[in-house]
Amino acid sequence: MKNKTITTVELFAGIGGFRLACDRLGIQTIWANDINELAATVYRDRFRETEFVRGDIQSFKHLVPNHNLLTAGFPCQPFSSAGKKQGITDPKGTLFATIVEILHEKQPQFFVLENVKRLLSMDAGRHFGTILHALTELGYFLEWRLLNAMHFGLPQYRERTIIVGTKKSFTPSCYLATDEDLCTVSDRILSEITQFQNWWPITKHGKKFPTWGLAYQKKFYGITFKDFQNRFPTKRLKDVLQKDVDARFDFTEDTQKRLLQSTKVNRFYNSVEIIYNQKGGSRMGYTVFGIHGVAPTLTSTTSRHYERYSINGRFRRLTDVEYARIQGFPDHHCHLAPLYDRYALYGNAVPPAMVYWVIDRIINQKITKIESNFPVQMALFG
Repeated sequence: MKNKTITTVELFAGIGGFRLACDRLGIQTIWANDINELAATVYRDRFRETEFVRGDIQSFKHLVPNHNLLTAGFPCQPFSSAGKKQGITDPKGTLFATIVEILHEKQPQFFVLENVKRLLSMDAGRHFGTILHALTELGYFLEWRLLNAMHFGLPQYRERTIIVGTKKSFTPSCYLATDEDLCTVSDRILSEITQFQNWWPITKHGKKFPTWGLAYQKKFYGITFKDFQNRFPTKRLKDVLQKDVDARFDFTEDTQKRLLQSTKVNRFYNSVEIIYNQKGGSRMGYTVFGIHGVAPTLTSTTSRHYERYSINGRFRRLTDVEYARIQGFPDHHCHLAPLYDRYALYGNAVPPAMVYWVIDRIINQKITKIESNFPVQMALFG
């Protein structure tokens, strides 16, 4: 399949993180949806040729056209409250259930879902188990991986759970684990991955899920790799800062006095430089961050937009353009939104560079063959 013939729909599209990745790969986005009015304004401005429907996806799921690839950075609703809490919980009534309905109806060849890191551990893994169970019931071969934006050329510590599904035969291969990753695990584990009888029933797994794994027919196998190799040259926050930043981004004199009374930390935590803090913690009180590491995870939370950075002798917050660069968006991607709201729009987005790597491996069949990573003769899946 040539990329120019591949069509995609983008659910919970936000400002188009998946869209930018697909555009770069030559994949045609034919339909998109989000409920947020400002996100819709930005998306329609940036991608005018795409049909965009604003509103609750549950009211418009019947409008989703046939497509080859479905993408979604879906909201994480509690699953246990919707079900009977007996065995695997019931996703019925959640926004995730709408994704399942669309996949069942349209049967795209691929899908890519994105969510927060804690999805792997919420409710002792039951939420993630619900997701795997529901998606494997549709006949998809699943793979998930915890990825970090800082490994894809972005100056931000941002861990996200990525789930991919493909309509492919049951073979010992993967997209999100590289040869370098598989070389860090033992031959015994590699051999076990290729034997379906060694996989575990999803419904019996009552704890946090590993950071990588495969799932099929209500069973899974997962492991945690030692590390993930950078896909692009490492960037630091200082590499994306604007010059001649307006004084409106500075903090008041009173705030600076309070900062000077804080406890010095001068250390790196998760590659984030922390200069000092009101109570010595990594994220408490009046934390001041430096620019020689990466930025902490950007979010849509209002209070996070006013985090303090020490930049060339000034205490200031980051600009909206710097937020865009940290996430990997064009500088003025959200120019139609009020300045205050741009922070939330960027903070809620999926980094295009991260999902570009994922979609590229899937669409262009950059498969890692597990059996090629060790010299042991193995039995394939039965």
